Amino acid sequence: MKRVEMIDKISKNNKEYDFIVIGGGATGIGIALDASSRGYSVILLEMSDFTKSTSSKSTKLVHGGVRYLAQGDVGLVREAVVERGLLTQNAPHLVKNQSFIIPTQGLFDELQYTVGLTLYDLLAGKFSLGRSKRISKAKTLKRISTINPQKITAGVVYHDGQFDDTRLAINALQSATELGAIAINYCKVTGLAKDASGNISGVQFFDEEGKKSYEIKGKQVVNATGVFADDVLKMDSPNAKKTIAPSQGVHLVLDKSFLPDNDAIMIPKTDDGRVLFLVPWHGRVVVGTTDTPIKEESLEPIALEEEIQFILTTASRYLTKAPKRSDVLSVFAGLRPLAATEEGKKTKEISRSHKIFTSDSGLLTMVGGKWTTFRKMGEDLVDKTEKRKGWAHISTKTRHLKIHGYKENVDHNNPLYFYGSDEIEILKLAEEEGLSELLSSSLGIMKAQVVWAVRYEMARTVEDVLARRTRCQLLDAKESIKMAPKVAKVMAAELGEDEAWEEKQVADYIQVTMNYIL
Repeated sequence: MKRVEMIDKISKNNKEYDFIVIGGGATGIGIALDASSRGYSVILLEMSDFTKSTSSKSTKLVHGGVRYLAQGDVGLVREAVVERGLLTQNAPHLVKNQSFIIPTQGLFDELQYTVGLTLYDLLAGKFSLGRSKRISKAKTLKRISTINPQKITAGVVYHDGQFDDTRLAINALQSATELGAIAINYCKVTGLAKDASGNISGVQFFDEEGKKSYEIKGKQVVNATGVFADDVLKMDSPNAKKTIAPSQGVHLVLDKSFLPDNDAIMIPKTDDGRVLFLVPWHGRVVVGTTDTPIKEESLEPIALEEEIQFILTTASRYLTKAPKRSDVLSVFAGLRPLAATEEGKKTKEISRSHKIFTSDSGLLTMVGGKWTTFRKMGEDLVDKTEKRKGWAHISTKTRHLKIHGYKENVDHNNPLYFYGSDEIEILKLAEEEGLSELLSSSLGIMKAQVVWAVRYEMARTVEDVLARRTRCQLLDAKESIKMAPKVAKVMAAELGEDEAWEEKQVADYIQVTMNYIL
């Protein structure tokens, strides 16, 4: 996946693409993967870096959504548990079975959660990751050594998936490009081209890196820009109605000592009516999330003081070791692209199922959805296009498509496990080019990973490498700032950039990452 080659293909090729996908988050990537796997020509354009916005800020769960079951949305849960099962089969290097324990208080809780979660398992059918069961207080305390014994009478165990969102995005994009798709970051769509009858026939975009504008033709233009969907709709029709009601979700990252065991915790009732998760992830613990309606969408949303306090307070009630502000290694905020609904409906009640809107111009906009169902969202969008355009139906090829890096029997204690089958190549690169030096001993990142990210994963900035190709920014924001100058040096050598570029990169990275530090 090389950016220069992608731009080159566009410059030399004046053809009409079957799909032009605007947006390089989970939704856009799912569409590009499905369309290219069916043999369609696809170009995906992302204005910043892939998954820069919502798609890198998830709770790191591939889940059916236990709370959607409580809301009676059985269809969504069934779809999601099947997709969860397919993902564990198609990307076992990134998606794993994670056991969760719900601390219960009293017999009613125990019954309610055991019955509800048994239904959850049944919906998954052959895709189930393990049976739910009640366990005694003694067993719960043994399995979660930091849980407050005063807070529980027993526990209920259930299983869900846990993953690395951005690594899945990069690997899925690599799969799409191996199937012929073109995907480019730092290309902002600046306008939509229309034919004489007012139908969209292509897009204009600006390549931030080459500082050059392009116009390309496409049969189906797709708006998959998440929280920015309304910007593209306004480009299409200045009077377009608002479709997105962004809601902010915040997570704190803590040291492993707060949850030293292998189980995750799901706290089913909090003050704001949401559930709170404490999930082991890359040797840390991710705690979240919140649900705060937000007026303005932005690429780098900032956690509000009350959200941070809410997470710390709720976690403190359930843990014997209460987390303090000084324990927070990183705080990250993401915006959910929820479909705008009637006034007065709480954001947590807005359905997470995806919707496709068709504009008069033929633009298709996809809103809602979640990482777990990204494959199905792609399938639905391509199916709809075939129907609308009267194309012959080609069945989806992604249900059993092994994602780039596919590898079985993954050792999750190996610091490079999330590269899957690419690990061998990275180690070879480290040895052949003398790049095995660690840039951080605590985060275990070596120079070869930076070079690999630039050469094969389209990383263009220090932030791309530290925030998304590796997850240093989320795992330990302060440590990642210390690494920035070394990363910039390695990247500059690889990209042929000068010292001024290095300095600007480091300054930019520090400016963004200060928001991840309390």
